[in-house]
Amino acid sequence: MSFVRSVSLIRQPFSSVRPLMTSSVRLSGGGDIPKNVAENLTTAQFQQENGLIYDKKPFKIELVEGKRYSWCLCGRSKTQPLCDGTHKIEQYKITLRPVRFQVEKTGTYWLCNCKHTKNRPFCDGTHKTEDIQKTSGKN
Repeated sequence: MSFVRSVSLIRQPFSSVRPLMTSSVRLSGGGDIPKNVAENLTTAQFQQENGLIYDKKPFKIELVEGKRYSWCLCGRSKTQPLCDGTHKIEQYKITLRPVRFQVEKTGTYWLCNCKHTKNRPFCDGTHKTEDIQKTSGKN
């Protein structure tokens, strides 16, 4: 009975987030990279390490102005590109934390899935580099 009680107390972070579908991407040059309006609220975006490469193409997603999101940096979330709390599982010994972010206006955005962008969480085209392309991706 104590086992059932302890299981019921396990927090299911972001359980309301439903799995999202990826789409194939064709990026054109010259596009502006969006700004994370919440970048000064946490230091997670300044972590030196990059997470596991989840995919070799970005993720197209509709984001709402003023809503706070958590972008998965560890690369192990089942709800990519958003965090599902997998980094908190002690057995994985993950030190990376999600990057909290907000967008300036409601619209369609491209989030990084290779986890190597210099403009977290937004895609900056880093996935096109040879180092990223020769990995297997989808860990």
